[in-house]
Amino acid sequence: MALYKRILIPTDGSMNAQAAVLRGIGLAKIMGAEVTIMSIIDIQAAVSIQQGMGMPDVYGYQQKAAEAAAAKAIVTRGSPARDIIETSREHDLVVMATRGHTGARHFLLGSVAEKVVRFAHCPVMVIRTTSKS
Repeated sequence: MALYKRILIPTDGSMNAQAAVLRGIGLAKIMGAEVTIMSIIDIQAAVSIQQGMGMPDVYGYQQKAAEAAAAKAIVTRGSPARDIIETSREHDLVVMATRGHTGARHFLLGSVAEKVVRFAHCPVMVIRTTSKS
């Protein structure tokens, strides 16, 4: 009997996230688990960029890029940490990446992974890589 039947793998398309996706899919294959790939377009970050640079609909571009990256995925707009935590209710494990920011950078950017680890409704496996993207 598989310990994990439904694995949630959030991704932002970065190299760090790609490493976590590969590890999560590998684990799912071993366990015979169903995988859900999730990409959340961070509304707060997109609005800041859009307002600061006078850019047109950043959401539309991000949505299309996310949908193209994963044909069988949840692609949504919202708050990454909050949406991953909420979606974790329907899963047995979350596998996600972290960039490992510390100090002022961590304080300013916050950590989606840290919030998910603290508040998810299932266990969370955090993959830390050395990639800078």
